[in-house]
Amino acid sequence: MIIDTLANRSLYSHLHPRLNAALEYLATTDFSTLAKGSYALEGKSLFAIISDYTTVARGTEPFEVHRRYIDVQYIVSGEEEFGFLPKPAHQQPCSAYNDERDFEEYSYDLNQAAASYVALKSGMFAIFYPDDAHMPCCTLGAESQVRKVVVKVQIAD
Repeated sequence: MIIDTLANRSLYSHLHPRLNAALEYLATTDFSTLAKGSYALEGKSLFAIISDYTTVARGTEPFEVHRRYIDVQYIVSGEEEFGFLPKPAHQQPCSAYNDERDFEEYSYDLNQAAASYVALKSGMFAIFYPDDAHMPCCTLGAESQVRKVVVKVQIAD
């Protein structure tokens, strides 16, 4: 997991060519003019999902992990907290792996004590690699209206 601002995006450009493209897209796009939805940047290899939502209490959602994609989650406006922990090694997921959407979920109840929680505010991004279990969209202090862009960076077929 990596947390930073787009001003420092060049520090991560060498990690993966598509990751560099994702960060450049985030830095050069005016998201206030785009409708929520999915936007293909390089087909299924690189695409963005813009969403608007209200944050929820910790534990409302399970932790999620991916196999084929890196998540780059960028807060356009608002703020949230997310839970993070390495993929639970000896725990069965609470839902079967969804190949089409590339995720599986792990129980919050079994992992809450092991998780760390981090604030993500407007202008910040978090990079979650496969096996970085994360629970985004949590309320930080008070409920917040959030506009977020998640860029999905394919690293495996």
